[in-house]
Amino acid sequence: MSEPSTKKIFTLSQVAGSIKKTLFERYTSSFWVKAEMNKLNHYSHSGHCYPDLVEKNGGKIIAEMRSVLWKGDFQFINQRFIDVLQEPLKDGIDVLMLVSITFDAVYGVSLRILDIDPSFSLGELTKEKQESINRLVKEKIFDLNKELIFPLLPKRLAIISVETSKGLADFLKIIENNIWNYKFEYQLFPALLQGDKAPASILSQLKSIRENYSNFDAVALIRGGGGDIGLTCYNNYLLASELAQFPLPILTGIGHATNETVSEMVAFKNAITPSELADFLIQCFHQFAVPVLEAEDFLGKKVPSLIQEKKRDVYQLSRQFQLASQNALRTQNAEITMLKNAIKILARQHLSIEENALKSIEQQINLLHPNNVLRRGFSISYQNGKLVKDIGSINEDEELITLFYDGEVKSIIKAIKKNNDG
Repeated sequence: MSEPSTKKIFTLSQVAGSIKKTLFERYTSSFWVKAEMNKLNHYSHSGHCYPDLVEKNGGKIIAEMRSVLWKGDFQFINQRFIDVLQEPLKDGIDVLMLVSITFDAVYGVSLRILDIDPSFSLGELTKEKQESINRLVKEKIFDLNKELIFPLLPKRLAIISVETSKGLADFLKIIENNIWNYKFEYQLFPALLQGDKAPASILSQLKSIRENYSNFDAVALIRGGGGDIGLTCYNNYLLASELAQFPLPILTGIGHATNETVSEMVAFKNAITPSELADFLIQCFHQFAVPVLEAEDFLGKKVPSLIQEKKRDVYQLSRQFQLASQNALRTQNAEITMLKNAIKILARQHLSIEENALKSIEQQINLLHPNNVLRRGFSISYQNGKLVKDIGSINEDEELITLFYDGEVKSIIKAIKKNNDG
């Protein structure tokens, strides 16, 4: 026979009820909790939210709890966030919440969110923005994009926007239909432009543009149409850092008129609206075109009179040249005549001197002529048709012909007598 059981047994619902009673007795009032809203988990069909709340330390989650935000409370709180932060409730923001403890036998412990202080989240977002600015300044890259040389004609544009953006439509309407018929070339790089996923989407398109940046003159980041809502993504450090260091001038037309975001601060040019940005680009063309048109008009008016003036100058120069040439020719002709006369005189003098010299030479030659030599008592002898120059060339018993100035003598050599010193 078994002994009666001494164990006290509770049902699960009894345990849940006990926990619920204990919690409600312990947490009798609401209290403020600081946490990160990791995921909002908003369900559009019901309007309720079931946020996942976490606490992190060094990037590691050290506490996590579910919560509930009923439709009416969500609508009220979300509108306050939009009014104060220009941001709706969203994933990944730090919040200060007024909560109460709730317990459900099926879903367990959770926090019911009664209110959220938007000023706390505003401070956190402002702190994040300032931290991004300080880091960019410390790394000496905050003003890099502003230091780029802007092209005279920013004709080729890489546009980062959403295809359906009203701001993009306004921008394109202005640049495509300008009354001056300035022509722009552009390529659209679609990206998300608000919300937590916007920085990664924009960075991806910037990477694509960077790979072929020589094909463009500038990058236009165009949002527009969204008012001031959802702009905190542009305070993201990684996005701002890439924009600051981009090799092309960054032009922003995000479309708001309140606090300037970090991405706009580091951009080469920040316009309040896409339309204002389009007007800036048109003005760049104006600054180039107007002086050219003025120069064209000036030339059109001045060139004809300038040509006439230069024609007169050329005519006067030609007349002066003609007169100068004629004077120079007369002067040169006179000098040539003088030189010619001088040459004639010098030639006559030289010819006379040479003639006298020739006469003297002729006289000397005449004196040396054989006839004149013979007249002075000399004679010339030939033997066998050869001139006799010395005794050695004469042979005995041969005929010798001796010439005198008035005749010749033929004789036979009988004897030859040489001088002793010969």
